[in-house]
Amino acid sequence: MRENALILLVEDREDDIFLVLRSFDRTGVTNPIQIVKNGEDAIAYLKGEGRFANRAEFPLPELVLLDLKLPGTDGFEVLRWIRMEPGLTGLRVVVLTSSEHIRDVNLAYALGANSYLVKPLDFNHFVEMSSFIYDHWLGLSRSPSASRDPSKTAEISHFGSGSRQVLLRDRRSLLFYAGYCRWEALDGALDFERIDLAESVAIAENLKNIEIVLLYENPACELTLPVVFPGVRRS
Repeated sequence: MRENALILLVEDREDDIFLVLRSFDRTGVTNPIQIVKNGEDAIAYLKGEGRFANRAEFPLPELVLLDLKLPGTDGFEVLRWIRMEPGLTGLRVVVLTSSEHIRDVNLAYALGANSYLVKPLDFNHFVEMSSFIYDHWLGLSRSPSASRDPSKTAEISHFGSGSRQVLLRDRRSLLFYAGYCRWEALDGALDFERIDLAESVAIAENLKNIEIVLLYENPACELTLPVVFPGVRRS
């Protein structure tokens, strides 16, 4: 990601805003960061409406750090809205929240989160997490080109939803990931639909000895890909 690429932080708690900014500073992140404190403002910012209408002053972000527990429109609703917007399909959204409930984890991934991170209580751990975010989501990952042909979007979505499954498979047992730390035969497998989502789940849940499996219906074939686990740079 370019050093001037914008990060949008959606967070209502002042102390957590301070921790994010301070830990990014400690990590050496120099990317500009815009902050909004509720879901309504997050959506308005991404739409470029109201006080965020000036795109020179409020450019579109390349990474969103999204809290779930927001006043009014919560983070789930913001995430759902983002994934329904054709122009934002490639926007990377990392959920950054205090919730460890498995229901929240599963719902966030189901709605299209790229990653789910739980805010640590210790500042040094916060710095390590910020380093991970910088290394993986700012350094290693790539987003689709904003100039891609919008007419291709429907073709890609149709292909991904109907003729291909994206699964995680254990290399030893050859069983497929079914969520909730369960491994089952193909019939019970969890279809992630997108390669980046499958990889994000594998990284977030620290799954070992696995591979991404693409199953195509027509013609019937299988393609396997490795999961790339980024290293964590410690300060």
